[in-house]
Amino acid sequence: MSSVWQQISNTVVTEFSDLKDVTEITTITVRLLMAALLGGILGFEREQRGKAAGIKTHMLVSIGAALFVLIPMQAGLSESELSRVVQGIIAGIGFLGAGAILKGTDEKDLKGLTTAASIWLTAAIGVAAGLGRESSAILCTLLALMILIVIPRVAELMAAKRKL
Repeated sequence: MSSVWQQISNTVVTEFSDLKDVTEITTITVRLLMAALLGGILGFEREQRGKAAGIKTHMLVSIGAALFVLIPMQAGLSESELSRVVQGIIAGIGFLGAGAILKGTDEKDLKGLTTAASIWLTAAIGVAAGLGRESSAILCTLLALMILIVIPRVAELMAAKRKL
């Protein structure tokens, strides 16, 4: 009977052995936390504007995208195999973003397009963080914030000048 429990114990230990050392645990933790933080920053901006896809959605999308590239990397997939995973993320997030877009009766009456784009971009940021490209992910997040915050204000100022 003790050999059965020993086999069960060995199987459980083997199932939880994907993180082999402190370095790997730290790497994965940093990458997932970076993805969560950067996704949360973009989600916070969307939430402040009263959009349905806010902090939680953007964080989950970013972490999910990071995990989708981290796990195949851990498993030792080749770069070409990993590129197919990234292609799947891009397509899948496109469907999620499409759900955020509402079309009115008029052709120009679209709502949620910017939120859909921010969800798509958040997935790309998550992929970058998951691949260990944290600096690129941070830079992209800063550029996205500039687009989401600064550009609308510049447009408002230009519209106000036109009215004068």
